[in-house]
Amino acid sequence: MKRFLPDGVYRALRVASRVGFRRAYKQVQVNPQRYFAQVKNRLGLPIESWDDLRYVSDEDLKPHADRVIHSAARIAALEGMGLGLGGLVTALPDFGILAAITIRMLQRLSLTYGFQYATNEELASLWLAAASAAGLDFSRDLLEKQAAERLVPKIVDQVALRAGAEVADKWAARLVPILSAAAGSGLNYWFVRSWGRRAQRHFLERRELLRLKPQGSGPRLLPSESPT
Repeated sequence: MKRFLPDGVYRALRVASRVGFRRAYKQVQVNPQRYFAQVKNRLGLPIESWDDLRYVSDEDLKPHADRVIHSAARIAALEGMGLGLGGLVTALPDFGILAAITIRMLQRLSLTYGFQYATNEELASLWLAAASAAGLDFSRDLLEKQAAERLVPKIVDQVALRAGAEVADKWAARLVPILSAAAGSGLNYWFVRSWGRRAQRHFLERRELLRLKPQGSGPRLLPSESPT
């Protein structure tokens, strides 16, 4: 692949990506209880637990999931426009903020589709979704072969490196500060939106796998069911 930036800049962006995603992994945390209340209010369905949410149809969840992706992409675009005015110099701190926006979006999507991340195993599943969004192929069998607390940092690093490689060429426009505001805005929007869509497909596939497994006696909600 042809490179439009010097090797030193590529290395700096990859380092910034790794630092940003590691920091987000440790610090970014959506409040599950508060978010559940928001989802319940949006859906208008009689759900009382995360297990109930898994029985809501994909079609009913899609509008809310789409709003999560659009909102995150819009915030990323505004952030990219602001910091983009400084050109490539601001690309490094920008990546840290971009990583936080991306991880918060992935957490919200995970919760929207009924997947928590309170345990180490659930957290590993969340980062497998991030890997899927990054175009990486990590088998879920890894969860059985390696302890989740050791596996997750490895996935975080691979996701961060892929993120750095994915956007490095597209940040070449930041070498021209006058053009960098529009370039930064568009790039951030594209990055977050594309990762959000890939993660959304990942969660939909997980839900489909759950449907194929024997179900317990938990409550089932009809599509578009309204509280009485």
